[in-house]
Amino acid sequence: MLHASLSPRQPPPVEDPFWTQGAEALLARLGATPAGLAEAEAARRLTTLGRNAVADPVPAAIALKVLRRLAEPLVAILLVAALVSGLTGDWPGFGIILGIVGVSVALDVVQEHRAEQAAARLRDSVAVRATARRDGQARPVPVESLVPGDVVELAAGALVPADGILLVGEGAQANEALLTGEPYPAPKRPGPCAGTNPAEAGNALFAGTALVAGSAVMLVVATGHATRLGGVAAALAARRPATAFERGLRGLGLLILRLTAFLVLFVLLAHLAFHRPALESFLFAVALAVGLTPELLPMVTTVTLSRGALRMARKQVVVKRLAAIHDLGAMDVLCTDKTGTLTEARIALADAGSPEVLRMAALNAGLAGGLPTPLDAAILAAQPVPAGWRALAEVPFGFERRRSSVLVEGDGQRRLVVKGAPEAVLAACTRAEGHDFDRAALLAEAEARGAEGLRLLGVAVRAVPEEESVTGPEAERDLAFLGFCAFLDPPKASAGRAVARLAALGIRTKIVSGDAAPVVRHLVQALGLPAQGMLTGEEIARMDDHALAARVEQVDLYARVSPDQKRRILLALKARGHTVGFIGDGINDAPAIHAADAGISVQEATEVARAAADLILLAPDLGVLAEGVEEGRRTYANVMKYVRMGTSSNFGNMLSMAVASLAIPFLPLLPAQILLNNLLYDVSELGIPFDAVDEADLATPHGWDMRQVLRFTLVMGPLSSAFDLATFALLFWGFGAGAEEFRTAWFVESMATQVLVIFLIRTAGPAWRATPPHPALVATSLGALAVALALALGPLAPVLGFAPLPGGMLAALLALVVLYLAAAERLKRVAVA
Repeated sequence: MLHASLSPRQPPPVEDPFWTQGAEALLARLGATPAGLAEAEAARRLTTLGRNAVADPVPAAIALKVLRRLAEPLVAILLVAALVSGLTGDWPGFGIILGIVGVSVALDVVQEHRAEQAAARLRDSVAVRATARRDGQARPVPVESLVPGDVVELAAGALVPADGILLVGEGAQANEALLTGEPYPAPKRPGPCAGTNPAEAGNALFAGTALVAGSAVMLVVATGHATRLGGVAAALAARRPATAFERGLRGLGLLILRLTAFLVLFVLLAHLAFHRPALESFLFAVALAVGLTPELLPMVTTVTLSRGALRMARKQVVVKRLAAIHDLGAMDVLCTDKTGTLTEARIALADAGSPEVLRMAALNAGLAGGLPTPLDAAILAAQPVPAGWRALAEVPFGFERRRSSVLVEGDGQRRLVVKGAPEAVLAACTRAEGHDFDRAALLAEAEARGAEGLRLLGVAVRAVPEEESVTGPEAERDLAFLGFCAFLDPPKASAGRAVARLAALGIRTKIVSGDAAPVVRHLVQALGLPAQGMLTGEEIARMDDHALAARVEQVDLYARVSPDQKRRILLALKARGHTVGFIGDGINDAPAIHAADAGISVQEATEVARAAADLILLAPDLGVLAEGVEEGRRTYANVMKYVRMGTSSNFGNMLSMAVASLAIPFLPLLPAQILLNNLLYDVSELGIPFDAVDEADLATPHGWDMRQVLRFTLVMGPLSSAFDLATFALLFWGFGAGAEEFRTAWFVESMATQVLVIFLIRTAGPAWRATPPHPALVATSLGALAVALALALGPLAPVLGFAPLPGGMLAALLALVVLYLAAAERLKRVAVA
């Protein structure tokens, strides 16, 4: 009788271990029976609970995405600067700033849209149709129409369409590598299960996995977003946490905002206190605000990152999100999945003890009916089925026996070849071929090798006379034990060297895996990796986020963790102030890749993992990643050159003019001249992305340190102001310069000091010992200075409010510039300490 009238409770949350409740309790909870649901009841539940789809299409709220970015402090400052430029008649400046902001925002929106599409790709991970029992009959139904309470029949090779438990199972084995990272097939059987981790749920099947052997009848418990796969999709569809680069830009924007507010308020209040004209004071103050704004920062950053992306492409790293180059360089913790990065991501036969063991194992693996398991494939890759043998009968794998048998004939012999779990095979053995039979010693050997990360199969045989027929498990008796076949996911020979290289770069590597703890420990020992502490998924499940954050600093190994727990580990590390990278290749890794500052995948990874990643390694080797880290640090160092130069120089010049405007009876520069000064200065730094960097900048991780930027600004800015004020005093009281002559001289001195000092502070060491500047930097810097001198002293000077300067004044300005550069060379070591 069908329970069509009962209403199911809401599907369990994604992290709820429903498989621990038992079949009877779940059937009652869902208002279902092993005969399935009535079609009308299934339709009602579908209306109430929604489609069995892991990623519903999300309408693209483009306007909301754009507005969210326009509210960022730095972008808001640039928009205000554009508005001021327009109000003061600087239409070229207005157009340039709006263009830069538009391109920057567009790139961000496109990247976010691509991330949302990654969730949609998960639909390819589930079947299209499934065989469900409806109205007492098994019939094909669309997977999207499945609901909690449905009973679904699965055969070998089928994709699992939802989360649920087995009601019936015959030799069922599931490939759950995409969700757990475990490369070996997981045996599945009905019955109670106490394990709370999905990898330990021997009675459960999960959407997106595949049944690789046997058959099963499953009760659907969770569909759509309530499945484990749905949780992965939700994590990918959600807005990713702010990356290190985004946090740094936000911090820089707030710093500039504070400096701007201080300077503008100071100028306005001071001018009003001195009874200066209100309109003139306001225009001067807003011009100072624009002068403090690094208008070309988005452009310089994009060009620098693009150059880095091109260099990284030559090192086999594809960059999908430009800002991830910075995040890769700033990374001080790398979390990596085991499979595919530290190992070869394939099951290989490690050894078989003897040629005879391997020959018999190949007969069992190759002549049995049904789909070969990954372990069978590994055996057959090492030893094809010997010629001249054929199968006469077989006893398929059963969970109670945990072994399979094939009766084979060849070379004038009839033999029953049995392979399976070591303890199950040894239990049916009474002797051993070629050596003494000691069951306890053999079991101890199997346990010891299992602790080394190996998966073992026992192999045994028995001669079968022609008159004996093999029809069932009772034939598995009086066996002669041959030996073990040992399997492993081979560690990469290069992994140990790559981790050591990352450590030399100041990056700590943590292994975050869905595999069992012994497997992870053995891998660490085999590769000689420096690691301490271990947490399992079961332990993490009992911790809140604060407790986890307190532990992640000291723990380097994580075993049996779910996709959401991987993400929690990354967020805990970020909460501790780390810049975190994550490298993985499976669906189970996608949420962590999405949450990382630098999400990394490999070319052979699943499509979902590649879609969620910011960077893709064309060679699945951590050594390639180390090359990318150095490139990221080179890129960051050049971006910081611009940030330090822009904030310190602009602040110093604007502070000088603010003070001078109170001491002299006219404005030291007209608003349009301030904007021209700022524009030419920004153009002078367009060559920075091409410049070389110090070796020290590549040695350790670097993050956006606003305290260090502020320190540099407050040291180098006032130094510039001191020389500016000395210039003011010399011009006003020494030479008695008039307004136009004063503005011309100060404009020339300001441009010269701002532009030339880049050749000193581009390196932390003595400028004369550093790598020569790139020709592009020389060209843009000296070219901008030449244009500034031509505008101030050439034929267009009167149009811009400038006037000719006498030779004595020019000589005095040159002396001041030389003195300033000498002082900057000495003081820069204090500024960058």
